Amino acid sequence: MPAITLPDGSVRSFDGAVTGTTIAQSIGPGLARAALVMVVNGVEMDLAREITEDCSVRFITRKDDEALELIRHDAAHVMAEAVQVLYPGTQVTIGPAIENGFYYDFYRNEPFTPDDLPAIEAKMREIIAANAPFKREVWDREKAIAYFENLGERFKAELIRDLPVDAPISVYRQGEWLDLCRGPHLPGTGAVGTAFKLQKTAGAYWRGNAKNPMLSRIYGTAWRDQKELDAYLHQLEEAERRDHRKIGREMDLFHIQEEAVGSIFWHPQGWRLYRTVESYIRRKQEANGYEEVRTPQLVDRKLWENSGHWDKYRKNMFIAEVVEEESTLALKPMNCPCHVQIFKQGLRSYRQLPIRMAEFGACHRYEPSGALHGIMRVRAFTQDDAHIFCTEDQIVPEVVKFVALLDEVYKDFGFESFAIKFSDRPDVRAGSDEDWDRAETALKGACEAAGLPYDLNPGEGAFYGPKLEFVLRDAIGRDWQCGTIQVDYVLPERLDAEYVTSDSSRARPVMLHRAIIGSFERFLGILIEQYAGRFPLWLAPTQVVVATIVSDADDYAEEVTAALQAAGLVVELDVSNQKIQAKIRDHSLHHVPNILVVGRKEAEERKVALRRLGGAAQEILSLEEAVALLKAEATPPDLRSA
Repeated sequence: MPAITLPDGSVRSFDGAVTGTTIAQSIGPGLARAALVMVVNGVEMDLAREITEDCSVRFITRKDDEALELIRHDAAHVMAEAVQVLYPGTQVTIGPAIENGFYYDFYRNEPFTPDDLPAIEAKMREIIAANAPFKREVWDREKAIAYFENLGERFKAELIRDLPVDAPISVYRQGEWLDLCRGPHLPGTGAVGTAFKLQKTAGAYWRGNAKNPMLSRIYGTAWRDQKELDAYLHQLEEAERRDHRKIGREMDLFHIQEEAVGSIFWHPQGWRLYRTVESYIRRKQEANGYEEVRTPQLVDRKLWENSGHWDKYRKNMFIAEVVEEESTLALKPMNCPCHVQIFKQGLRSYRQLPIRMAEFGACHRYEPSGALHGIMRVRAFTQDDAHIFCTEDQIVPEVVKFVALLDEVYKDFGFESFAIKFSDRPDVRAGSDEDWDRAETALKGACEAAGLPYDLNPGEGAFYGPKLEFVLRDAIGRDWQCGTIQVDYVLPERLDAEYVTSDSSRARPVMLHRAIIGSFERFLGILIEQYAGRFPLWLAPTQVVVATIVSDADDYAEEVTAALQAAGLVVELDVSNQKIQAKIRDHSLHHVPNILVVGRKEAEERKVALRRLGGAAQEILSLEEAVALLKAEATPPDLRSA
């Protein structure tokens, strides 16, 4: 006679084993229609599963965010059935739900192409319309292996063999079709709904191993309703329009080539943007008490062994063997051990703390070629890296100051808010539990002192300490993790850093690892996509183009250009023989924010016609007015008077 405790605290008792469907019906017909799965003592289960013992139960409906993964999981099953109906002999392998959608990997002689997707999508809609119920069956292990081998489904048979010997072998039927799956599933295929779309095909090795057979993967997206699907597809269109690689070509910012995989060739326009951001960050850091340093690129492996990074990062480090010296050097993948070496030069006093040490540190980390993505994910990058050496009592105020600085920087770049994740101790870590307790307590105390809400990100801390991760949301709703601050008791201990206390004894400093924008390359990619290349004037690589209508205005155009340059603006002069509309079109395609048009009349009256990027109208201004206006707009936020 199980007693079922519901989310509101009420308890319902039943005479015998009871299904989720029956429980939902006992609560009301509305819930019975809306329920997709039940959560029994925190574990998701099919509504048809029987409950025989006392437990807590809640139901997931389409309104719940948890429904998305369920819908996508079932959409993958529906797609697999559609593929096998349309393409007999195709083997199914694995098909999970993923962020924003799902995929399924298939094995067949001929890979799928985008031309195959419309037919598969149409068959999926037929399967969904039939609303076949999902039915769970538990099979004998050997029976299941034999069944799938007889069907020619060798990948499924392999999966079963690799399951723990005591794992239940569950199979789900949807009509006549079935698949190996641990579940749970929606009541029927109809619950998937029609808010889905197949997107692309790709190749993938079985179990991610290049020695295994190549599979054909189909990606799709699925949502709770058409409104959500339309919003997501619009976001994808916007993302494609804003792609930093495309805009980078249009603006001639950078390029990447095979001879330097994962490294960026910055062109003059792109390097100007880079230096603008770097100069801004440098000014903000100096104004907040940071001293800039520079440390070596190549460092002996002994330092990385002592710090603990060798064991954790060796596979991602680029190594240089020096034969005559019988030594192994590594291109630094991070800056922190080198900053400890600077701290250790000379005897430090508690009166000097906190010491805020910053470096635009060039780092190298091996990333598989398949993981590289434009300038967003690279092998060679520079961080706005800094380390604060402080006492334990200084942790909270230093974190609070850092978050205030980070908030100022993000707002100046156009990001009005950010979310925070608190990442606590991972399973594999250095340092004592006592150190981790102190570090986590201090970091949480700093969040409370600064009034910062956060979401817990369990087990995702660095191996040496817990961290806060700062997540930006861009103009089209995508999230980017950029800034971080980490509390570290471990590296100062491992690398023997110490200072003299007020009673002349020696103590270890606490080390705060912090970055605001993180990788310059990645942050610049984010900025390019945030603004779709239409930067605020202070960031624009070229801020103004002075373009002539007729050659008679060339001398005046040069005078206008010189006046703007004297005011500190980045200006190009266009006195080519093209017609003015062609000039405006070309410079607009390069995302130049301001075009000053001059002709005979403007030259005679010492005026300019100002055209803004994306606007059809023009504003007639005196030369002095135009220079003053654009100079004010081009002043970086931190240099503007209050």
